[in-house]
Amino acid sequence: MISLFRQKPLLKELIAHWQVDIHSHLLPSIDDGAQNAEISESLLLKLQSFGIKKWLVTPHVLTNVWENTPQIIKEAEKLLKAHLDSKGINLDIHAAAEYLMDYAFMEKLSNEKLLPLKENLVLVEMSYINPPIQLFEILYELQLQGYVPVLAHPERYQFYHNQSKYYEKLKKAGCYFQANLASAVGYYGKGVSTCLDELLKQDMIDFVGSDTHHQRHLDSFTQKVNIKNYQKLELVVENTNRVFL
Repeated sequence: MISLFRQKPLLKELIAHWQVDIHSHLLPSIDDGAQNAEISESLLLKLQSFGIKKWLVTPHVLTNVWENTPQIIKEAEKLLKAHLDSKGINLDIHAAAEYLMDYAFMEKLSNEKLLPLKENLVLVEMSYINPPIQLFEILYELQLQGYVPVLAHPERYQFYHNQSKYYEKLKKAGCYFQANLASAVGYYGKGVSTCLDELLKQDMIDFVGSDTHHQRHLDSFTQKVNIKNYQKLELVVENTNRVFL
């Protein structure tokens, strides 16, 4: 463990043992992440240089914006792997998805098999403007269908900042929490970092991911962390490896 008495580390130093990225947008041309296979390749190799051995690539599934189906996602995965194979690059990549919990998500649950991170663990997110009115009904139905929700970047939902009771309610409703690593260096702003710090302090964060869309996200790994409870982030990294490797 990193000593309490040393200067705060760079993010890449803190996560030196991180081996599996469970949240990224590296499939080419199907959402706001990598726009072609060459960019996907570049971002993957950069993450590999940080120690990543396995990727769970999670394109957005968002009604009327990115209408990605399991078939579309699997086809993008196939094309990316073919591109990497042509370059002699062998990486452990598995397609999943990041589902927006919106008005259409309940229907999707009824009509479509979701793409999980692993077994029955499904990555979900909310709008950054406000939570869905039927949030807890959605979470209940998700679990009724046999899935377990992993809430992406809970620290980024500003409508819950300074309101720990809502995070506690989400945990009691059966959610795992996945934090974005860049939140630990202030990439999304001070309020997000402060929220992450508090969630770590309360032992509410279960997993971490990069949520990589572009090179700027990876540039944050060379910055110093700006949270107090960064040692707890190391433990979350270890837990992420333990569950998903």
